[in-house]
Amino acid sequence: MLRTVAIRGYRSLRDIVLPLAQLTVVTGANGTGKSSLYRALRLLADCGRGEVIGSLAREGGLESVLWAGPEQLGGARRTGRVEGTTRTGPVSLELGFAADDFGYLVDLGLPQMAGHNSLFARDPEIKREVVFAGPVMRNSSTLVRRTRDYVETSSESGRGFDKLTQALPAYRSVLAEYAHPGAHPELAAVRDRLRHWRFYDGFRADAAAPARQRQVGTRTPVLSDDGADLAAAIQTIIEAGFEDLHRAVADAFDGASLSVAVHDGLFDLQLRQPGMLRPLRAAELSDGTLRFLLWAAALLSPAPPPLIVLNEPETSLHPDLVAPLASLIRTASETTQVVVVTHSRTLLDRLDAAPLDAEDDDRAAVQIALFKDLGETRIEGQGLLTTPPWDWGKR
Repeated sequence: MLRTVAIRGYRSLRDIVLPLAQLTVVTGANGTGKSSLYRALRLLADCGRGEVIGSLAREGGLESVLWAGPEQLGGARRTGRVEGTTRTGPVSLELGFAADDFGYLVDLGLPQMAGHNSLFARDPEIKREVVFAGPVMRNSSTLVRRTRDYVETSSESGRGFDKLTQALPAYRSVLAEYAHPGAHPELAAVRDRLRHWRFYDGFRADAAAPARQRQVGTRTPVLSDDGADLAAAIQTIIEAGFEDLHRAVADAFDGASLSVAVHDGLFDLQLRQPGMLRPLRAAELSDGTLRFLLWAAALLSPAPPPLIVLNEPETSLHPDLVAPLASLIRTASETTQVVVVTHSRTLLDRLDAAPLDAEDDDRAAVQIALFKDLGETRIEGQGLLTTPPWDWGKR
């Protein structure tokens, strides 16, 4: 299980370390950094896919996503005035996590020299990567470390490090290049974990939405990000014998039932409701009904991913559907780790998430309430005792 996520230098997340539970509910007013946290988690997952450079480019480049305030806020908190200060550290965006087994840290910065006459002089570079064991990066727990183009691994004797390569391109992650299970199982474990994280954000429900179209169906244990394979995912859940789906649909829609029709190999979802002479196809469902079915398919996966991140799942749902949605989220959190970003007070109450500074340390669901202080995203109730240990190290 993930224990800690750390982000430094990304938008309003100047330097934040979050403790994660089996179910973590992130709340806060508009503009407090919830979307930034969601995007930062996606960037971290993109490191496992070797796509983090392209993802940053689609956000406008590294310079457009960096923390825009002063490097330190101590003076501003004393005086109440935000003023520019002399930079003492390098320009960087740092992301990392620590789990029960391994942890990972990546440091992205501006290029020093992209090449003679290169047009890629603004592409971010991977300055540093570390894979470590345990909750905190230390020299004794470091398994693989990379500084610019030089990569070394912990020696089998446990004394020092052995060179792996000194020619790794600055735009390629060590996870993408050297994560071979036979040679470097720790890299493979971290890469595979990141690649299997799933993010679901605002499913489309318009007339041309992918989930409304008939699709060629193949066995689909995990719903795609856009929900295009909804019917195949529903049929996979049905054939796996999961009764949670039938109960959730019946509870949400007054005894309705789901099935999948096949026409010339194309799968089409059908919802049969009491009193109706025929089932409704996916193209006929209301926006809220379709979105609820998409959330159900995402959360009841027969092969649950190690982490599911949901961004405002209550959007466009009728208040009566919030309770069934919360039930789905709690069911999913029994078999996988779930992070929910939400504005809904009702959903928060239904998930029974305890505040971070609550006395019960064994709670399965934790609420992370964000707020802004001088432009910086901070966590309500977080102090020395509730901040997980974390060390960024240096370049």
